[in-house]
Amino acid sequence: MRARIVKIGNSQGIRIPKPILEQTGIMDDVELEVDNNQIIIRPISNPRNGWESEFKTMTANGDDKVIDEMDSLTNDWDNEQWQW
Repeated sequence: MRARIVKIGNSQGIRIPKPILEQTGIMDDVELEVDNNQIIIRPISNPRNGWESEFKTMTANGDDKVIDEMDSLTNDWDNEQWQW
């Protein structure tokens, strides 16, 4: 597919057809990279996508307790096998 470079203020850009945006999953911000004189446009992925719903599930299951006591982190191996 061909596209024309157009002036946008002091910059230049291209218009990307909606079907291409939908196919690539690009909705908002993108990452731009130049590689061998080619411009690569990638959607920015959110590595924490879905964390909010997982945290809600953990809370509902009671799995969101803070582990800060050493008793809960030790086991028989620590007491019987480990030597300082």
